[in-house]
Amino acid sequence: MTSTLLVAAVVGLGLGVFLQKGRFCFVHAFRDLFAFKDTRVTKGVLVAVVSTMLGWSVLYQLGYYQGFWTPDWGLTGLVGGFVFGVGMTYAGGCASGTLYRAGQGYLHFWLTLLFMGVGYAAFSVAFPTLQSTYFAPLTFGEGVTLFEASSLPAPLVALLASALIGLAYVTVVGREAGETGTGREQAAEFRPVVLATPVVGTRRLLEGTRSYVRGFREIDDPIAASKRPWDPRTAALGITAVAVLWFSQVSIVGVTGPEARWTGYLLQQVGVDASSYEYWGSILFAGEGVTVTVDMIMIAMVIVGAGIAAAWSGDFSVRTPKLQRLPNAVVGGFLMGAGSRLAPGCNIGNIYSGIASLSVHSFIAAVGIVLGVYVMTHWLYREVGCAI
Repeated sequence: MTSTLLVAAVVGLGLGVFLQKGRFCFVHAFRDLFAFKDTRVTKGVLVAVVSTMLGWSVLYQLGYYQGFWTPDWGLTGLVGGFVFGVGMTYAGGCASGTLYRAGQGYLHFWLTLLFMGVGYAAFSVAFPTLQSTYFAPLTFGEGVTLFEASSLPAPLVALLASALIGLAYVTVVGREAGETGTGREQAAEFRPVVLATPVVGTRRLLEGTRSYVRGFREIDDPIAASKRPWDPRTAALGITAVAVLWFSQVSIVGVTGPEARWTGYLLQQVGVDASSYEYWGSILFAGEGVTVTVDMIMIAMVIVGAGIAAAWSGDFSVRTPKLQRLPNAVVGGFLMGAGSRLAPGCNIGNIYSGIASLSVHSFIAAVGIVLGVYVMTHWLYREVGCAI
């Protein structure tokens, strides 16, 4: 148990550092692709998924693994994924992005976490009804991973899947979405993030221009240089390293599952009998009592790791949200919490760990999440339009 807790601490801290230093957020990966044809973070996500898939396939082949993410598959992944994608885009951060920004000092994302908890609680209350009215009619098959379904060696399956993913990326995105140079890559980090209802188009264009100019100036500023993010592809390799360790010792990497457990545990501490709710008592805690689990510790350490990384580079600061952005945290957070349970799974569980596991459910859920990001991005940028 002591060694497992040590692994949880190492993996959580490592994830926090790599997520924060790489500004590794799936909202940036897909929103910026659709809005600006900016693929900087998108490429980082692809590197993380493919490298993790290859690493996990070797461990699976050797028998050094603790299980894949394989929920039953059906339209629940598409519906829940869509709700989650809309929510994370409106909130301004995905499940993992919310964690590292919370560690960086953004109170907006602490509020987002709070209302994700509200979403988890609402789902837990409604779960008995949802079983018969939602999950049963929309579930078509048992969970399966292509690693287990194929007779080919797992590393070969991973190589073939990686080739198909690369081919799909080149075909769909191609040169059209490529960056035009290092300056644009650096300046993209200073592009204003849309968190609330879009402002007048002219004002946004002026803000965007100022952001670009500020970005170019800070490229040559040694103080700003220490705060500049790593290339997301570099961060992706670090994320892969700790994910491989976690896979060999505990499980796949997930975020919203442990967060839903934290919600039940914290409610238990203030007098709510969380174990009496079927979703918490029988499913999330598997009938073993509402207590702190190793993956809950790992997720908590992600926030700590991000805080350490931000403080080390001088990027930590307690930032209070603007009043007009509060609805983003409240509504977006709730949709993320509820959507991740309706799917089930979030961007990490499905797009990262799920696709790396070649889980049939996760391919469906990933489509829903990306579609949700696409729709919400177009709504947020409806006055000035999107590049894709």
